[in-house]
Amino acid sequence: MRLGTGIVLLALGAILTFALRVDLNGVDLQVVGWILMIVGALGIVLELAVWGPRQRRRVTQTDAYGTEAPVRRTTTDERY
Repeated sequence: MRLGTGIVLLALGAILTFALRVDLNGVDLQVVGWILMIVGALGIVLELAVWGPRQRRRVTQTDAYGTEAPVRRTTTDERY
């Protein structure tokens, strides 16, 4: 589940829970809305927990004078 999907589920659940007053036989839309809000919030938290602390590795090649040449490879880790 991506971040946008979690936000959509959260918004849809809030609409079903707080905005609609429709009676259906066998289906309670407020309970369905609460379930969608819980699933959306859980999806947002998991998305940020899994993809939030990712690292990207960048490799540059420089020589002793600072120009780009295939002499020495250095690797730096960047955190987001």
